[in-house]
Amino acid sequence: MNAFKSKIKALQNLYDVELAKRLWQYIAPYKKIFIMTLILLPVISLLHLVQPYIIKVAIDDYILKADYFGLGVLALIFFLVLIAEFVVRYIQFTLMNYLGQKVIYDIRTALFSHLQEMSLTFYNRTPVGRLISRLTSDIETINELFTSGAIGMVGDIFTLSGIVVAMLLINVRLALVTLAFLPVLIVITAYFRRKMRDINRKIREIVARVSAFIQESITGIAIIRLFVQEKKKLSDFEGTNSELLESNHVSNIYDAVFFSAIELIGVIATALIVWYGGGKVIKGVITFGVLVAFFEYIHRFFIPIRDLGAKFTTIQSAMASSERLFSLLDEPPSIKKPDAKDFHCLKEKIEFKNVWFAYNHDDYVLKNLSFTVKKGEKVAIVGATGAGKTSIINLLNRLYDVKQGSICIDGTDIRDIDIEKLRKKTGVVLQDVFLFSGNIEDNISLRNNEISEKKLLETVEKVNAGVFINKLRAGMKEEIRERGSNLSMGERQLLAFARALVIDPDILILDEATSSVDSETEALIQQGLWELIRERTAIIIAHRLSTIKNVDRIFVIHKGEIREAGTHNELLKKRGIYYRLYQIEYKEQEGSAREEGAPSS
Repeated sequence: MNAFKSKIKALQNLYDVELAKRLWQYIAPYKKIFIMTLILLPVISLLHLVQPYIIKVAIDDYILKADYFGLGVLALIFFLVLIAEFVVRYIQFTLMNYLGQKVIYDIRTALFSHLQEMSLTFYNRTPVGRLISRLTSDIETINELFTSGAIGMVGDIFTLSGIVVAMLLINVRLALVTLAFLPVLIVITAYFRRKMRDINRKIREIVARVSAFIQESITGIAIIRLFVQEKKKLSDFEGTNSELLESNHVSNIYDAVFFSAIELIGVIATALIVWYGGGKVIKGVITFGVLVAFFEYIHRFFIPIRDLGAKFTTIQSAMASSERLFSLLDEPPSIKKPDAKDFHCLKEKIEFKNVWFAYNHDDYVLKNLSFTVKKGEKVAIVGATGAGKTSIINLLNRLYDVKQGSICIDGTDIRDIDIEKLRKKTGVVLQDVFLFSGNIEDNISLRNNEISEKKLLETVEKVNAGVFINKLRAGMKEEIRERGSNLSMGERQLLAFARALVIDPDILILDEATSSVDSETEALIQQGLWELIRERTAIIIAHRLSTIKNVDRIFVIHKGEIREAGTHNELLKKRGIYYRLYQIEYKEQEGSAREEGAPSS
């Protein structure tokens, strides 16, 4: 068992070294500032440690000898030393914090950039709250490592080393009495270091879970209230929150025991020096100034030891956070970006060749799917919910990669095409429209400076979004609340149309774009929709079959496979899946019409 524990400890220490090396990669660009910060630490320690010696000299050489002039000169020197310590400490503290902020800025930027590259598969299995926790609380914990952790610990080690040397130079026996407690301090510190590492790792994990739970609960607050789940959610939150409370309580107990133990040892050491050193003064072996200097050094000796305990806690917490951050940074994006071919426009066709795709291992939602869309062609994809319609769009935009087969544009596999240029030439309108905080103009252009104001206004008018925008007090500058809560579903959908079309895409994808829109808004969309897609290649995932009667071809997807293909009239004549879907929709519309025409009772 002891051998196993030793092995685990060795692995832990090795892992800490690896984490430190990773952190150094972010410090290295600011190496000069880092070195300057370290150089100032021994200067601060020297200025700090010379003060008790000046007091010793003042007592033995001037106060006991009633030398007022010499005492005045020494007091001036003491004052200058204090001023020098203040100035140097200020410079070192400023540099240290500047270094910390620059490093944290780089880590946060690297992490956010990495998250931007991750595929939707990653986000499907990772709670958003946990990612937010990485970018906020974990980053701030690492910031403490620089501002009050590692560099501060180096300063404390300089101070401790200087105190030991000073005490040995003044009186070896008194120094040995004080240092007799050092092995006990080392054992206590090593024990609590291990304990604090474990508990801080646990605390960071629970904080991430709490963040994820809060984020999910706030996002889904409407569902929670509609289904009267407030008490259940509160109970679940109290469980996780209690776990965090208990872990923090354990951490506080460790801190309290550690600091109390250090304080107790310090008091015992001081009492021993009073007894032993006082006896030496009475016997005339040492001077009173030496004893006073030793009291000062003992007091200063235990301060950095207590600080080391706090800094150990900070470092263990920072290492736990670093572990989580680097594990995230080390996770490779599943969508690879090799040396890709350029892409300017669609010239011939889009082709799906024997495509197989699954979100979870072998649970395939698309099975051996093959079809072609020619340039300028308008095709629709229909099918029951879960048939795989949206998956086709996700694959075409490379939000996911196919498991088997390939998707080609003009004969080139899209995995070999520059992914950014592919997406810039593809306009997408989703059923669930996401709007960012900001104004209407920013949400349409996404702050793309290449889009002129004239182009913006023309696009808004084409999709008939101007009908409601012109009624707003600030027009295009109207502020949008979070997720567009101050706009109706139809208004948000019109903005999504404008956003997709303002980039003048070659390929236009409509993913059930009118399924959540009221009849009046749908009429506005339909007025300009066909004019907009007339010169583009369009793929339309349709919920309402009445909106796709005029497309060139319709593909009917059933359980991940194309079962039927043809025009609207051709498919109706086959009396297959499409015919049944159309009949269901027709009956629903007929029933709605009867309800609207029924007399009120």
